[in-house]
Amino acid sequence: MSLNARHELIQSIAQRYHQASKADKKSILDELVAATGYHRKSATRLLNNPPPKPPPQSPRRRSRRYDDQVSMALVILWQAADRICSKRLVPFLPELIDALERHGHLELEESVRQCLCSISPATVDRLLHQLRYGSAPKGISTTRPGSLLKHQIPIRTFADWDDLKPGFFEADLVAHCGTVNAGSYLNTLTMTDVETGRRRMSVATGSRARPCC
Repeated sequence: MSLNARHELIQSIAQRYHQASKADKKSILDELVAATGYHRKSATRLLNNPPPKPPPQSPRRRSRRYDDQVSMALVILWQAADRICSKRLVPFLPELIDALERHGHLELEESVRQCLCSISPATVDRLLHQLRYGSAPKGISTTRPGSLLKHQIPIRTFADWDDLKPGFFEADLVAHCGTVNAGSYLNTLTMTDVETGRRRMSVATGSRARPCC
């Protein structure tokens, strides 16, 4: 029980405690000790002299560590790294900062440099979220999950799956339909090698038509 809750409980039963008989006072005192964990003498003293209600505490606000200078420098670094994901960007930020400063493309204060060298991938995603997705249209999905339980149905191909060797791919079909799944559009089949991470893409030869209603 929090301190404020204890004070509210004492204030709510103090008047009833003063007006109660000796036997009732003992019951009230037992209830208060069981609820708050106070010693009996401390509980008796608080009931006889209830503490004033504490003023409401304003929520603590953490000081902003990553200011506009850090954000602007991070954007420059992210664009210089060809806008790679945060988990790939963060590990070599110190080397990238040194390279850009050495060639005169960046000039940072020491405090900004320390913030960038200790930043986490989650913070990078948060600072770059507006730039990445602020004005970008949201795509739609043209696939739906199947009703079959794929993990419960054994599937055997011409070779056993081994993602430790090159040659085993994960495939995904991307629809170039924008934000409206209607009309004719092309699909791109993307295949990624699980081991090497190499990606192969091919545009589907046929278009796909959907009714507008």
